[in-house]
Amino acid sequence: MSAVLASSANCKQAPGVIVPVVNLKRCEGKADCAVVCPENVFVIRQIDTADYARLGPLNKLKLRVHGMKVAYTPNEDACRACGLCVTACPERAITLARRT
Repeated sequence: MSAVLASSANCKQAPGVIVPVVNLKRCEGKADCAVVCPENVFVIRQIDTADYARLGPLNKLKLRVHGMKVAYTPNEDACRACGLCVTACPERAITLARRT
């Protein structure tokens, strides 16, 4: 945990300027992002019905195999762009983007 806190201290971005974007077509809800995030940006939960409906058949099948769970970012305003989530995600489902 101290490594995570040390990495958070190195973040120079103000909270909410850069936000994580989760590609739901790639996310398998493994929670690596939630574990490493020092700002508690992520929540792993069942995919919303509307988000699920927008996916193609293969993505829907993949989600079913992985328990219908994905990462959401309800606390994205707290993100300080440390990038730990991007590095930790085994599916490479997370990118950082400037808030518009």
